[in-house]
Amino acid sequence: MAKSKQQFKCSVCEGLTPKWQGQCPHCGEWNSLEPFTEIPIVRRRTEAAAPATFKTLIMSDQPRRFVSAIGEFDRVVSGGIMEGSIILLSGDPGIGKSTLALQLCKAFSKSQISVCYFSGEESPGQLGLRAKRLGFNHDGFKISSDMELNRIIAGLELEKPKIAIIDSIQTVYSPGLDSLPGSMQQIRECAAELMDCGKKNNICIIMIGHITKSGMIAGPKLLEHIVDTVLYLEGDKQHYFRILRSVKNRFGATHEIGIFEMKENGLQDIENPGDVFLSERKKGASGSVIACGMEGSRPLLVEIQALAARAAYGTPQRHASGIDPRRLQLLLAVIERKLNISVAQYDIFVNIVGGLTLKEPAMDLPVIAAICSSIRDFMIPENTVIIGEVGLTGETRSVMRIEQRVGEALRMGFNNLILPASARKKVHAENNNGNIRFIGDINDLLQTFI
Repeated sequence: MAKSKQQFKCSVCEGLTPKWQGQCPHCGEWNSLEPFTEIPIVRRRTEAAAPATFKTLIMSDQPRRFVSAIGEFDRVVSGGIMEGSIILLSGDPGIGKSTLALQLCKAFSKSQISVCYFSGEESPGQLGLRAKRLGFNHDGFKISSDMELNRIIAGLELEKPKIAIIDSIQTVYSPGLDSLPGSMQQIRECAAELMDCGKKNNICIIMIGHITKSGMIAGPKLLEHIVDTVLYLEGDKQHYFRILRSVKNRFGATHEIGIFEMKENGLQDIENPGDVFLSERKKGASGSVIACGMEGSRPLLVEIQALAARAAYGTPQRHASGIDPRRLQLLLAVIERKLNISVAQYDIFVNIVGGLTLKEPAMDLPVIAAICSSIRDFMIPENTVIIGEVGLTGETRSVMRIEQRVGEALRMGFNNLILPASARKKVHAENNNGNIRFIGDINDLLQTFI
């Protein structure tokens, strides 16, 4: 018989290492390695098992979806929650996951859709205080503080709700396992059992998951693979805006976003985010440019600000907020070489107002315009929107969905647009009202304003 081999196992990512270390070499977590004895697997002959059960494929023309009437949420889940689906809702602590879950309970209850809420984070009294703040005026759903797996499954099979919310999956535990709640083994086992219960009883289960310090969902990566939909609630706690992002959806489009504003009575939809992000723009300031980015299928008008100040030290600073810092370094090299503007003597700061992050090529041309505007101290007209990618030779390139971006800019009243020359064929003639200028090089960009 082969001897067992002792190793060290990470409690976060389950990675194995032969020697103990302070930091896991696989995921980077500190003090997470624990002794682990690997027992060799002995293969034995087993009796013949019963054959698998086969069923006829069900072809549904109109799958049932539960619409919450929360416009931005329904947008992210492609029009509503699919019946019997398993959803993982994750985000930073205090970002608003439980608030959004209670608002969903309120919305579904009004539509006479049965909901069961299992809370391991808050007591029923604490949930009542939160519900009162959110404006609940009826008790249309059932609450439980039991987080033992077998009791949850038995309750779901008895009540047969249409939707069940688990807040959070890290607090659910199975008494048959020796590990503590929140451990890798508990999370994997409980999530698999809940998924099996939801699929058998046609119950939509929304599991709330925590985020680790590295920004990943706490628990095994398997948790993202077994669920049908993965939603991230993002946002800076210093801002009131929250972004609900879909990164996986088996029943709809991915990379769709919903934009909310955190208020005293909960998360409120922002149907026209362009008005919000541009409402406090300063008039007549240099270094300010309006750009149009894409988040999912939604075009967003945002303000890009750049500030160039004389460097106080030998090495100039480069700081980017909302765009890729490495992309900023590339664009500064293009400015230095192709526009003959010395950027080595300036500290460069670039920011997308509102806390948004848009790491896409369409931000290249407006970022260059904002930086040049700050260095040369000239103002870009307020009704101007700049869109386009920039190559290493200084040429402008078209970007995806240029027609939607142009349409959104014109709808918001920005009738002076600067686009790449290669986008001339893509922009429809009815949108070109004489105020759209096509440029082929970044030198043409400076000639437009200077």
